[in-house]
Amino acid sequence: MTKAQRDSLARLGERYLVMLQGELDLDALFGRSAPRILEIGFGMGDALALMARERPDRDCLGIEVHRPGIGSLLLKLERDSIDNVRVIWADAVEVLRQYLPDESLDAVHLFFPDPWPKTRHHKRRILQPAFVELVRRKLKPGGRFHMATDWEDYARYMMRVMEAAPGFRNLAGDAKFSPRPPDRPLTKFEQRGQRLGHNVWDLVFTQDE
Repeated sequence: MTKAQRDSLARLGERYLVMLQGELDLDALFGRSAPRILEIGFGMGDALALMARERPDRDCLGIEVHRPGIGSLLLKLERDSIDNVRVIWADAVEVLRQYLPDESLDAVHLFFPDPWPKTRHHKRRILQPAFVELVRRKLKPGGRFHMATDWEDYARYMMRVMEAAPGFRNLAGDAKFSPRPPDRPLTKFEQRGQRLGHNVWDLVFTQDE
């Protein structure tokens, strides 16, 4: 971690970090009732901070295990005076299982997760049928699960998993990828990838029960 990232955890942790002590009361956590967006694995926090800044009418919850990324996000939130974000430093599966109420989220975002490209490592990919079922339970009826990856093999794997998942419908049509929705911020990382000729695949599914 850089010194600035380390200092941000000490200075801003009380303001933004969530203590996990039982099922979360999201209205109490944010001090209001608003549409709730969860981003799983937000990396250095670029997309989450941009989305929160552009949509102050939404509450954004981010989960990450990487301390430098959390520190980086807290610095962005302080710099731009963003107050509609809360951060959980924990394993996403544990949070979904134990701490988030069912039908509490309007959308779940999974942007550029680790693709674990080697075949023997595919079991480590976060997108597995049991994980998808957890996401479905936490979404409100009609809520959206939005995924994005710049690995074509992982994109096609995601599509197979999601097309087989009960309770979801592909908003682009059967087995079709979506154009990038306008509410997914275009980060500097993605812009640099586009200049290098890297493609990005978006999948947007709705909770359809």
